[in-house]
Amino acid sequence: MKHVRHFAPSLFLNLVHVCLAQANYAPYFFDNGASSTNGNMALLSLSEDIPVGTHVYTLNGTDPEGDPVTYGMTYEAGSRSYFAIDTHFGNVTLIEALDREKEDEIEVIVSISDGLSTVAEKVRILVTDANDESPEFINTPYIVQVPENIRTNKFTIDRHSGVLRIKTGITLDYEKSRTHFVTVVAKDGGGKLRGDNKVFSATTTVTINVEDVQDTPPMFIGTPYYGYVYEDTLADSEVLTVVALDGDRGKPNNIHYGLVTGSEGSFEINNTTGAISVIKNPSKLKKEVYELKIQASEISLDGDVTAYAFAIVTIRVVDLNNHPPTFYGENGPQNRFELTMYEHPPEGEILRGLKITVNDSDQGANAKFNLRLVGPGGIFRVVPQTVLNEAQVTIIVENSAAIDYEKFQLLTFKLLAIEVNTPEKFSSTADIVIRLLDTNDNVPKFSSDYYIAKIPENSPGGSNVVAVTAADPDSGLWGEVKYSIYGTGADLFLIHPSTGIIYTQPWATLDAEVTAKYNFYVKAEDTEGKYSLAEVFITVLDVNDHSPEFSENIQEKTMIIGSPVKIEAIDQDAEEPNNIVDYSIMQADPANVFDIDQSTGEIKLKSYIRSLDIIHNITKDKDCIWSVVVQAKDRGSPSFSTTAVLKIDITEETLHKGPMAAFLMHTKDNPMKALGVLAGVMGVMVVITIMISTAMFWRNKRSNKIMPVRRIIKKRQIHQPRTVRMEWLKFKLSSNPAEKFAIEDDTKSLQNENSNNNVQVPSLPPTAPALPPSPVLAPKINTTEWRVTTVSGSLNPKFINKPGKKKGPSSTHNALVSELKQKFEKRNIASNNPHI
Repeated sequence: MKHVRHFAPSLFLNLVHVCLAQANYAPYFFDNGASSTNGNMALLSLSEDIPVGTHVYTLNGTDPEGDPVTYGMTYEAGSRSYFAIDTHFGNVTLIEALDREKEDEIEVIVSISDGLSTVAEKVRILVTDANDESPEFINTPYIVQVPENIRTNKFTIDRHSGVLRIKTGITLDYEKSRTHFVTVVAKDGGGKLRGDNKVFSATTTVTINVEDVQDTPPMFIGTPYYGYVYEDTLADSEVLTVVALDGDRGKPNNIHYGLVTGSEGSFEINNTTGAISVIKNPSKLKKEVYELKIQASEISLDGDVTAYAFAIVTIRVVDLNNHPPTFYGENGPQNRFELTMYEHPPEGEILRGLKITVNDSDQGANAKFNLRLVGPGGIFRVVPQTVLNEAQVTIIVENSAAIDYEKFQLLTFKLLAIEVNTPEKFSSTADIVIRLLDTNDNVPKFSSDYYIAKIPENSPGGSNVVAVTAADPDSGLWGEVKYSIYGTGADLFLIHPSTGIIYTQPWATLDAEVTAKYNFYVKAEDTEGKYSLAEVFITVLDVNDHSPEFSENIQEKTMIIGSPVKIEAIDQDAEEPNNIVDYSIMQADPANVFDIDQSTGEIKLKSYIRSLDIIHNITKDKDCIWSVVVQAKDRGSPSFSTTAVLKIDITEETLHKGPMAAFLMHTKDNPMKALGVLAGVMGVMVVITIMISTAMFWRNKRSNKIMPVRRIIKKRQIHQPRTVRMEWLKFKLSSNPAEKFAIEDDTKSLQNENSNNNVQVPSLPPTAPALPPSPVLAPKINTTEWRVTTVSGSLNPKFINKPGKKKGPSSTHNALVSELKQKFEKRNIASNNPHI
């Protein structure tokens, strides 16, 4: 079966492909009319100014069987491809710019296919005009001839007809401007005619040439005119030429020259060329300056004078410059002048020993020249600086300080004379040589305003300290320097008068501990007594020559458990590190009980010793007075040290003693401190009593009435039980009494503060067990005497029989002691020290 579909518009050519396949109908486009944006592109029109890349249309159609369709677009052979199409969605995009002036109609074959049948249609797309073209002038260029006597300064144009006119009242001038250029702009109606906003225009230039007429007088060129006649100029020689032109340049007339006034029979002019010549010998000219009045006349073709103009010519009679400036002395021409003088003459003084004259035998401007000195600047100045013909030359001192014998023994200058206004610039020179004589104008000056020196305190007498130097630049005896010292700090020192070496007195003994700083003045003086001073600072360097010395109260100290005791040694050396003291424990019996702070000298018990019970378990003798050998060592090089035996009485502060007892115990080794505190307390009480008595006295004195006796009954105060505010005395309740003295087995505790690898028991926790019962003193058994020799001497400990504390019947306490002994034995074995 053959199926043909017809389309109504006559612009379309329908090509129908017949498909025979079980009643398969061909697809077709929708016909949506001219104003539609989708369908078969029938009657589509596009403006030529649509940008490339714009989506302009959507092909749209369907298949009767509902099969999917695809779209296509082709062009006839030789045609330009303006559009691209999306085959699946039918979107048509402009890919090339449209131009109605080149192609106003585009033919395109669009197609739709369902895979079996394809329907193609030819459509015409109209390209509409857009305002994208500018107006264009024809018959260009425009050139118009206008007479110069037409009065105009502006041109005007009829906006509709394009006629160019000259405004009324304006005159054109050929001599000022021969050509005028007028720019004409043509615009189209643009948006008003087409309904858009675009306006196009064209521009052209009209050239207007001005014609010349005879209306301008002649004009001289190159004015003003100046001429020169030199003394060697010959008679009838041309001096200069004047030139005049007809002011009407288009059709100029001939010019005739004439000499009107000022010649006085000495000059003449050529009527045709305008050349002016001198007709006399220059030596016979009576004036130096001549002013000639010249007339230029305009001659017409008929021989008539139509216009004329005047010009002034100035002619100067000039002497020939043939003589340079020349210097003269007392005996004639001279080019070298010498003078001997002392240094530092007063400023403004004239060098009268120099007698110089300068002369130029030329006349007028040729005899004018300048004078100047060439050499070290700012020292002298020359007078006069400008000379006409002849002058006496004077040289004046301008900078006295620069005329210094120590800097220059010989000053050399060039005296230059050079002409000012001549082309030749003739010049001449003369040498000025000045020899200087010395004066004592300098003071000896030290190489420094102060000198700093150091000397060890053990230096012997006569040792060199420092060398000072001063220099006097004057010559001869004026330059010799003598040194001396004075001042309160100079008693121990001497100075060599010639060399400036400072050294100690032969008998001098320096001691940094007595006086470490000295300062005094040194003087450098020349033969006339001119001098200068410098200051000397000497530091006596400390030498380690003192050993540390313990204070007197070191022999016996009382230590309360929990509080350290302090030893102190003083090194009399003056400076660090010689006077810095380090402390250490050399020997203690038994060992591993005390620690000492290396810097402060504070001695305290090991951290694990918190009660006398622990101490009693360390020693078999139960003695609480122990001897400790301490050392004080300075940091000097070589180092000195002192040892001493310190007896430490260890006791335990109890609560029932009260604060006063504790204070007295702390100040046991320093009774003056206790007396001072007690005296202060008593003084405060006395002051308070006096204040109360004074207040009562003034109160009774002001009141004249006798007050009745009142009985005051005070309410008895209920005293609260006293609480001891000491953290380390807090009681800890525990089911296991042994936990109160538990010791951690830590390998780090094997290192103590002195790094001697002795056993160190870690510190106990802040809580403490209940206080033990009061100790019972018992006699000390088997106490032996021993002695340690020290640098400062020997200190013998006294035999002190101090009974130990009696142990209570508590079985828990006995178990704790046994446990502590086992711990100590294990650690002693681990540290290779089986005996504690």
